[in-house]
This record gives sequence, structure tokens and C-alpha cells, in this order.
Amino acid sequence: MDAESVREFLRKLPHVEETVQWGENLVFWVADKSVGGKMFAVVNLDKGGHVPISFAAGPEKFSELVEIDGVIPAPYLARAHWVAVERWDIFRPREWQQHLQYARDLIEAKLPKRTRDILAMSAADRRKIVSERKKLLAAKQMSDAARPKAKK
Repeated sequence: MDAESVREFLRKLPHVEETVQWGENLVFWVADKSVGGKMFAVVNLDKGGHVPISFAAGPEKFSELVEIDGVIPAPYLARAHWVAVERWDIFRPREWQQHLQYARDLIEAKLPKRTRDILAMSAADRRKIVSERKKLLAAKQMSDAARPKAKK
């Protein structure tokens, strides 16, 4: 596996959204983050990066996975039971798919009811709600940016 094949696989899973954040990182979410979606995998596209991928493992699989040579607790996210994989050849393609599907399902199960309700809507209704929410968030950011900063 590599970044592109992982991306191709993840984009086929239900309700997966993708963003680019923190420099050159592809962040994969269950549901759009504007409606309470949660991230479940991060692919580092920076060739000089320490690890190419991190993902949610859950408490049960976390300790099992970090026993594998080349799998470490994910920096900044280990307390949430995320692992980081140092090389793409650690797992066979089918194993990658199983781990990433598990990560997605694990995070979906933790979504708030409000977000799960949005995911249960038709695709058209879901797109409408996401669009409205993004407009509200953009307006709030503009309002916050225009507000004078309080002195300390």
C-alpha cells in the first residue's frame, strides 16, 4: 500500500470526508467536520515526515498493534489509542484495509447522536445541512476576525 491506494480505499467507505490540514496531511473523517464529524486516519504526504500514516486503533487493538515492529503510539494521539505506522510495508494490503475499516467504524460508533442522525439522511439533505453549516461557520469566523482583540 501507499498513500494513493489508501486514499482510494478510504474514499470508497461510507460517509468518509477528506481534508488537507497541518501542512501536507490528508485527514480522513467520518462525516464532515462542520456537522460534528471525527477524524479516524491521517496520511502524511511530506516525504521527510516521521510516519506516513496514523489511525485510530481503539483500546483493544492499540496494545496489540504497538507490539509490531514499526508500529508506535501516534504522537499527540496515543492517549486516544491511535497508532502510527512507520513504513507502508508493515501490513499487506488486505490487513491495511481491515485496520482502516476498523478505525472508521470505531470512530463512527463514537459520533454524537446529532451527527449520526445527519448521516442517516438522504445524500441531498445531508449536503444541504453541511453547506448551511459551513456558511454559518464562515460567517462566525469573519465576525470573530473583525472583533477587536481584548487587551491582557
